[in-house]
Amino acid sequence: MEVIIISIFSAIIIFITVYSIIKVLNIAYKRKEITLRKLRVLVTTYIVIGLLIASFLPFGYQKIFDTFLQPLL
Repeated sequence: MEVIIISIFSAIIIFITVYSIIKVLNIAYKRKEITLRKLRVLVTTYIVIGLLIASFLPFGYQKIFDTFLQPLL
């Protein structure tokens, strides 16, 4: 149960971070600092990386809980 809650909160933080980066990239595009092609590539890359990290979080947290907290119980 703890792993699910921690994973959800971590995923929310990751999605907020990706959303903020996308907003910054849109501002850079509007100021003509990056091209449309580069904007699309970077947005796609950040979304995919964010989803991959968020999907592997529960496994990492479960491993940490099993390694460090299981001997204490």
